[in-house]
This record gives sequence, structure tokens and C-alpha cells, in this order.
Amino acid sequence: MKSYAYILLLGCLLALQSADAGAQENETFVLIATNKGKIKVKLYNDTPLHRDNFIKLVNARRYDNLLFHRVISQFMIQAGDINSKDAPVDKKLGDGSLDYTIPAEIVYPKYFHKRGQLCAARTEDESNPEKASSSTQFYIVTGKFFTARELDKMEAEKQTKLTPEQRRAYMLEGGVPHLDGAYTIFGEVVGGMKTVDKIQFMPVNEHDRPLKNIKIKSMKIVRK
Repeated sequence: MKSYAYILLLGCLLALQSADAGAQENETFVLIATNKGKIKVKLYNDTPLHRDNFIKLVNARRYDNLLFHRVISQFMIQAGDINSKDAPVDKKLGDGSLDYTIPAEIVYPKYFHKRGQLCAARTEDESNPEKASSSTQFYIVTGKFFTARELDKMEAEKQTKLTPEQRRAYMLEGGVPHLDGAYTIFGEVVGGMKTVDKIQFMPVNEHDRPLKNIKIKSMKIVRK
């Protein structure tokens, strides 16, 4: 009986390892090539509507030649405005997307706004109480570092409680905690944060548009 139980346990462990390996194999990675360098992102499987929409747009080459049109140092870099392709340097951008939205998939607190998160942009709460996401626009978090005292103050003001993982990340990696739970986070940067940082510190105009165009040359699905 002991031998049989051991074999059964071993079989269960192997099955779990196989399932975990299968889940990892099914992860989707996208390479974003810009005129400032390359960024590689991983898409989360537990935000499937956003994952599948992003894959569809990448495969259709909808992002090719669009701009990072909104860049705010120590906050985020944003792209995906469909009107940004070949846009004149004085054109105000930020309103362009395809004629649909994506239902919110806010997986919080598992996913929060630490540095490097890939998130869906959206319109404001007043016109969008469901927090539905833009069909095309996304942002990558850069953020800033927070002290324990700053996080304590934020918790008191928002009457919320950060997890130990959140506190550690915001203090050691940086991020944008005030956006937590309000936007869908559907992936993360796994390579190329140097490129993200290069973009975030570019000079911008009064509308946060870079003075020199930061172009997405191409996006493609890649292996890990």
C-alpha cells in the first residue's frame, strides 16, 4: 500500500509540473521595436479579452508606425492612438482608437501598478463608469519610488491597505499606486526597460507629446 501511495503521489506531482510547464509554454510575448530601441512584453493569460485583442492588433500590424504620443517622466509612456501615424508635430493626440472598447479585466491586487506593467488606457470614470478599456491605446508604467511614510499616508487617505508585495515593490522598484484597481493591467515588460526609460525622459510639449517623434516601427509575436 505504501508503495502504491508513493507512486500515486509521484504521478500527481508530475501531472502538476506538466500543467505548469504547459501554462508557461502558452504565454504570449510581443516584441515592440521603436526608433529608440526594443521592448519585450509578456501578456497575461488571466486577462484573456485584452490579451486576444492585443494579439489581433499586433498580427494585423495596426501598431506599426504609431507613436508614443503621451510621455510623462516618473509616471508612464503611452501609445496606440490610431491617429498618430504621420501626425503633424503640432497635432494634439490621445483621442484616437477603433470603434469598440474592451470590458474591464481588473485582477487586483494580483496585478498592480509597479514599474514595467503593461496597462490599457481608457476614458475617465464620468463617461466610463464600467472602466472599459480603449481598443488600441496602452501604457507602460515607469513611476517613482515611495517611502514607507508616503505609502502609509496614501493608505490613510484612500482608506485602503496595500499588500506586503505592493509595499515592497513601490519602495524598491517604483510605480504608480494611485491607479491601482482602476485600470486593466494585462502584461508586463520582460526586456527593454532601458528603452522605456529612454523614452520617458524625452523632452515633451505642453500636451506631454515628445518633441521628437518616438515611433513604433513594428510589433510581432515572439518566442520567450
